[in-house]
Amino acid sequence: MPLYEYHCDANGQTVEVVHPMNAVLSIWGEVCYVAQIPLGDTDPSAPVRRVMTAPPAGHVPTGNSTLKEKGFTKLVKRDEGVYENVTANDGEARYMKAGDAETLPHLHKKIGD
Repeated sequence: MPLYEYHCDANGQTVEVVHPMNAVLSIWGEVCYVAQIPLGDTDPSAPVRRVMTAPPAGHVPTGNSTLKEKGFTKLVKRDEGVYENVTANDGEARYMKAGDAETLPHLHKKIGD
């Protein structure tokens, strides 16, 4: 589940909370309940706002060459039933076609114990 930060102007605190994307927290009492922290002296109905933060360094988009180096396979749809394997290794087909087993990526060579 995603990690969110909520700020309460009434007490000046910012709290990290993990909850589903569809959850909406709008008051201090909800934030404390979800974060499992004490309310303190703050009114439970005090409004909070979600703070926008940059994603962690591990969530930066990765290029195809980096994915290939790490053993990932990335398929990009090119046409109906045709996918390009942009991380293809030697011996792998560059284009994968629906129903053609010989064009499938060699996943068994990439997955180890």
